[in-house]
Formats: sequence, structure tokens, C-alpha cells
Amino acid sequence: MFFPIPREIETDRIRLRQWREEDFAPFAALTADPEVMRYFPATLSEEESSAYAQRCHDLIAERGWGFWAAEEKQSGEFIGFLGLHIPTAPLPFMPCVEIGWRLARKWWGKGFATEGARGALEFGFRELDLDSIVSFTALVNTRSEAVMKRLGMQREATFEHPVVPPGHVLREHCLYRLANPNRVPETDRR
Repeated sequence: MFFPIPREIETDRIRLRQWREEDFAPFAALTADPEVMRYFPATLSEEESSAYAQRCHDLIAERGWGFWAAEEKQSGEFIGFLGLHIPTAPLPFMPCVEIGWRLARKWWGKGFATEGARGALEFGFRELDLDSIVSFTALVNTRSEAVMKRLGMQREATFEHPVVPPGHVLREHCLYRLANPNRVPETDRR
């Protein structure tokens, strides 16, 4: 069976790469931080975090891309993850590829999410030739929504996330989408 070589993306300050065993401990600390996980239903135990990181690793090994481990290039320090993913939840706008990020608090407010996401978007449009890429978050997560806006994504809809329990403050989500800028719209092809 053929497995693609895991791809890496480099921006000015960030390297998006395959996960390593030494990433699991700092990722577990990140997913145990209540402030980092504020817009998720719960923090993760060390076992849950390691299983999540292993799934990210395995999907990259299978496809060559995914939610990459992100490291700050100058120090080589693991800062979280950034990248592209095919959601598994039964979302109302499937099929799609989403862009997502989760960074340790130390790296917030420095433009790393936007910078890394731009690199991942470019990869998705140029290398994967995707029609569009989506992003979504709980309506109360204004920080992530601001990143989506900085990326040029357009708010398309709101929806109730099927994995979040009814009545939960995080159930209502906003959906953003960015069309592939390298494609000519069908109406302009005539």
C-alpha cells in the first residue's frame, strides 16, 4: 500500500511538520489548560490528548497532510497544531476540508495562528486543489473568529454542532468559508 510522504510547510516563523513523540507531553499540557480549551466541551486527560495527537500523526502518515504539529522555527519549540482536516462529525455542510488551530497560551496574540493558517490554506489550494476550505467555531469564540476574518474567510452560516449537547453554550457555531483564489468561477469560464 502506498503512503504519501508527510508534507511540511514553512512560513517565516513556523514549521508545520509530522508529529513526534516528544510533542505529546507539551500537547497534553496544552489540552489540559482550561483557558486553551475554553471553547471546547472539556479539557483532555493525558491519555485522551495522546490519542488525539496519535490520530493526527496517523492521518498525516496516511494522506501526507492534516493537523500538523507546529513549531516555532527559531527555538524549535512545539507551539500546538495548525492545519487541514476532514471532519468526522455529521456536520450540515459536509463534505468539506476544515482549517484549524490550537496553540499554547504562551503563543497567543503574536500572529502565529494567522501565519500558520495562511501557509496551510496555500497548501490546500495549490497542492490539494480544493474548491474551498471551511472553518468553524462556537459563536462565543471571538478570537478564533477574528483569525478567520484576517484570513479573508467569509461568514456563511450558523449551525448547531451535532457533537455538543443541546442547550450547551458552545453548541451554536459559526461557519466561515474561503473559495480557492486560483480557480476561475464557473460563470467566468464562458
